[in-house]
Amino acid sequence: MEFRSMSIHRWAAPVTVALLGTLAACATPGEPPVAQLVSARASIAQAESAGAADQAPVELLAAREKLGKAEAASREKRFEPARRWSEQAEADAELAERKARAAKAQTAVTELARGNDMLRQELERKSPR
Repeated sequence: MEFRSMSIHRWAAPVTVALLGTLAACATPGEPPVAQLVSARASIAQAESAGAADQAPVELLAAREKLGKAEAASREKRFEPARRWSEQAEADAELAERKARAAKAQTAVTELARGNDMLRQELERKSPR
């Protein structure tokens, strides 16, 4: 039994220190989510340049609102909620961008199909029967 209690004492101190360090890290506000905020802003700008204001306005608005909440939380030094809002804003902006690009691609497909139909009709009209 004596050997067992010595081995417990040998690792108990480092484990206790590690647990206390973890608890202390949770209690501190942490670092501002600068990278996440910058990334969310960039994603919103990309969505805007892809035409999301016209093609995916709901998603773009959601991204902007969540970015606003993230910036407010960051100013209030509530960094964990700010990080989550930033990540959600980025996801919404990426969705808006993809929806805008998909809508543009669909428009292009429709135009190409219409052009193909016109060419087919022209060929049929000019071909001898």
